[in-house]
Amino acid sequence: MKQLLTLALLLCALATLTEASCFVRDAKSNGTHCFDVIDNTWYENEATWRNSECYDCSCRGCCSAYSTPRAFPEDCVSVFNQALCEYIVHKKGDPSTLCPIWASVGK
Repeated sequence: MKQLLTLALLLCALATLTEASCFVRDAKSNGTHCFDVIDNTWYENEATWRNSECYDCSCRGCCSAYSTPRAFPEDCVSVFNQALCEYIVHKKGDPSTLCPIWASVGK
């Protein structure tokens, strides 16, 4: 029984790692600024910013600026809007009809 509980806890930890929305950056720094390799831009050490890949960043790391829908009606589809940094869930074939999102991961 103890082994089964250990296995269950390990699987939960692995699931959490696969759904991680944040990561620590190996930031290139010159002492007062750090470098965002995605946008090739320097930022002051205390700054925060959103880059073109829809990550909210600091010199320490980045987190996704959006959540990813995981549960919604079968007759719907999720589409990522890069300009808004968010997923839109709408009826298949009818983008004007939005669908409910029951569960999502990230952010």
